[in-house]
Amino acid sequence: MTSRTVTLLDVARVAGVSKSTVSDALQGSGRVAEATRERVRAVAEELGYRPNSAARRLRRSSTGAIGLHLPQTATRLDYYMNLAFGAVARAQEEGLDVVLLAPAGVAGGASGRVASRVDGLLVIDPEVGDSAVPGLLDAGVPVVTGERYLGPAAAPSGAVICDNAASLTALLDHVTERGARHPAVLAPAGTSAWATALRATAASWGQEHGVAVALRTVPFAATPQEAEETTLALLRTDPAVDAVICAPDGAAPGVLRAAATAGRTVGTVSVRTAGGATSGRTIGGATSGRTAGGTTSGRTIGGATSDHTAGSTTPGRTGEAGTHPRTPLLVASCVDGTATRSAEPPVTAVDLRPAAYGRACAELLCDILAGRTAPDTVRRHTWALETRASTTPPC
Repeated sequence: MTSRTVTLLDVARVAGVSKSTVSDALQGSGRVAEATRERVRAVAEELGYRPNSAARRLRRSSTGAIGLHLPQTATRLDYYMNLAFGAVARAQEEGLDVVLLAPAGVAGGASGRVASRVDGLLVIDPEVGDSAVPGLLDAGVPVVTGERYLGPAAAPSGAVICDNAASLTALLDHVTERGARHPAVLAPAGTSAWATALRATAASWGQEHGVAVALRTVPFAATPQEAEETTLALLRTDPAVDAVICAPDGAAPGVLRAAATAGRTVGTVSVRTAGGATSGRTIGGATSGRTAGGTTSGRTIGGATSDHTAGSTTPGRTGEAGTHPRTPLLVASCVDGTATRSAEPPVTAVDLRPAAYGRACAELLCDILAGRTAPDTVRRHTWALETRASTTPPC
């Protein structure tokens, strides 16, 4: 059958079922036994059957496309670009194109025009302050949100969510396990579920653990420069801070620059040299060496090293009289990406797996469109904590 186009009837004859059963089995619709569905799909693959997408769209009154709405700041964030690629890849597997919706094109009551162009919508990180979101949720087509929408509007057809409170909790637990006693969080502004959860978690974690968490709010898509300025101001007003967790994607290198400017080491490793002296080797920060007649003892306090010089009771004194090293700083990020992996030192971060997240959102929408999943379905997406040198405490 390779010399001509394989039809549904060809598949039906080989599989020993009716043409309508083949159609239902391949579309994931109808009441078809799972064994029959698998047999039909295997036969279709063996014969090289390819559905006529144009005819299928006519039968379904379908456009053959889904819409993707991202936050306005998404164009310069690595996270959302990876998410979009994941969504496109999954949609293409279903024979659907993805239309990226410009924010200006869906505001002001344009939801009807949007609905006529797509079969369904993906709305990622919807903010209460985004005037386009209510119209999209009420556009008359299935809508899947990436994270929950916290504003008043029609409920989406489904959602894919992350446990953002748990991810920040894991970072705060991690830096305190590494010795931090006065952590700070640069939390994102805005009204998305992600931003709201991070701000609330920073406060509740501090209360639960009896730790004063220094909370600073930065723009949702803060630049490295904005993170640097905020961190410098924080370290000047609150020098006891010994860990900074930066939320916005790609902003963590600004925290590293601020640490260097403030003379705070990040990822310190002490190296013992010949003759018993100790030199401090740092990664991404200043170097401090402590010698005392060939002997040095160190102890970690909240991520800082206090060395006691032989014959002296002054903690933290270096070889130069009257000089005290500043407390080292642990640095972490709520979003992993190129900026955190390539930083010096590499930054500990939460890998939100954006490409997989985009796939999961598109897959739920495809399942709802095909009738494989009931509306109101909520699926959960997992993340992973990647520990790197930026939270390596002094030896």
